[in-house]
Amino acid sequence: MTRFILLVCLLFLSSFPVKLPRSAGEGTEMSRMLAVDFEVFGVVQGVFFRKYTQKRGKELNLKGWCMNTPNGTVVGHLEGQRAQVDEMKQWLRYTGSPQSRIDSVQFRNEKEISEPTFTDFEIRK
Repeated sequence: MTRFILLVCLLFLSSFPVKLPRSAGEGTEMSRMLAVDFEVFGVVQGVFFRKYTQKRGKELNLKGWCMNTPNGTVVGHLEGQRAQVDEMKQWLRYTGSPQSRIDSVQFRNEKEISEPTFTDFEIRK
């Protein structure tokens, strides 16, 4: 009798359509590509901040650029998968280069993109 009930339940449940999970990278929140501009304030010039930013950006497979400004900050642009952009934002807020001192970071113009506009992560002069 127990096997009969189990069989009936399985047949009943199999009559409902099953929605399979999406494949990796298909329409999930974490797979969306983002672009965002940033500006880092503090002791970020003369301490290899741009070099370390480029290195970390490449490690995260991000595209974009960074450069020094005349007012002592570092500005830049990031493009990549949401998870990697978020990780880079944390790195810019709390890590930076070993000799830097990060006082604050501003992120602006964050938007979803369908593909990157840059082919690499470069240091601009």
